[in-house]
Amino acid sequence: MSKPKLVEKKYLFPFIIVTSLFALWGFANDITNPLVAAFRTIMEIPNAKAAMIQFAFYGGYATMAIPAALFVRRFSYKKGIILGLALYATGALLFIPAAQFEMFGFFLASLYILTFGLAFLETTANPYILSMGDERTSTRRLNLAQSFNPLGSILGMFVASNVILASLQSDLRDSSGNLIFETLDFAERAAIRTHDLAVIRDPYVALGLFVIGMIVVFLVAKMPHTSDENPGSSVRASFKRLFKNAIYRQGVIAQVFYVGVQIMCWTFIIHYAEDLGLSKATAQRYNMVAMALFISFRFISTFLMRYFNSRKLLMVFAIGGIISISGTILIQGMGGLYCLIATSAFMSLMFPTIYGISLEGIGEDTTLGAAGLVMAIVGGALMPPLQGMIMDLEYVFGFPAVNLSFILPLICFIVIARFGFVTSKEYKN
Repeated sequence: MSKPKLVEKKYLFPFIIVTSLFALWGFANDITNPLVAAFRTIMEIPNAKAAMIQFAFYGGYATMAIPAALFVRRFSYKKGIILGLALYATGALLFIPAAQFEMFGFFLASLYILTFGLAFLETTANPYILSMGDERTSTRRLNLAQSFNPLGSILGMFVASNVILASLQSDLRDSSGNLIFETLDFAERAAIRTHDLAVIRDPYVALGLFVIGMIVVFLVAKMPHTSDENPGSSVRASFKRLFKNAIYRQGVIAQVFYVGVQIMCWTFIIHYAEDLGLSKATAQRYNMVAMALFISFRFISTFLMRYFNSRKLLMVFAIGGIISISGTILIQGMGGLYCLIATSAFMSLMFPTIYGISLEGIGEDTTLGAAGLVMAIVGGALMPPLQGMIMDLEYVFGFPAVNLSFILPLICFIVIARFGFVTSKEYKN
């Protein structure tokens, strides 16, 4: 029997434009992550409150994933994508009044609505890619599509570093490395706050306009209808089958912890570097190096899946993450930062691999199954505020709280390693 093609010719154009969406939400994720550190200074709030940025951003996924799946079941993948893009653009453009009123809560609401759109896109695009061809190549196909997600991410990081963080007047420091902003009077801080919120606003407005252009592309594009759309069984029956599927249940749990570890590592790398005396803009460049590693190893892991079982690769990469994040905790200084950067290499294959393993063989339940895995992104909403609370302690038993807070990512990697181990034992091929 000949090996099935990764992407058949009839699906090539739809595959390309749907894959572009992966870069689009990657951009949104990673232009937003550095805002936690930025808003902490600009709005003069503690780490735990600033981390509500992530709670709002990833909470939108948890809120809208199931409604998105139900919408796609009733209509189509194409309509789900168009509605997702419309919500995405709306949330981005709401940064205009948010900056005008200078309300932190308004920014949170804007991000919450923006991620309603991302929930639609992820709930739709991931299973759509899986359905574009032979099931035997579905996990590799999703890994390939997901490889373009970090390309969008690194562009988002570049904009965050060179357009946003480098332009923030609130992050100016004296010769000793101390923030000047904290020494200014109320009126001077208010003027800088107005300037910096406008700096944050402008890239989101440009993003919203670009997304409107993407809506036009999908409106005119001819998209294939696949067997996963409009299934005949009831929603209740689908939920029952999914709940009884042990691998799927464990996959959702593993995905919660994976998204948590990803967002914590990429959000707080700036805090970790700042604790070493680096500026936000410089720290963000280290984040970009981490993302470059992530991208490189995403392509490498996709290649390795041709020769090695994806479940075993997941377990091995999770063990690598355990080792590197242990260095982040235990090593004080630049060595710890380098370990944190290296962690991104081990995270590279995790999201699409957990996703693909969890959805294998579930047929007409794929859309609702995908929604459960998108809801798992709530891990990115719940865990960063908890890590921020640990960081706010400054020292725990004489140990820097910034270092100690990475115990949470360590726990996450242990859960993922267990999932890889259990599923590799159950896999029969």
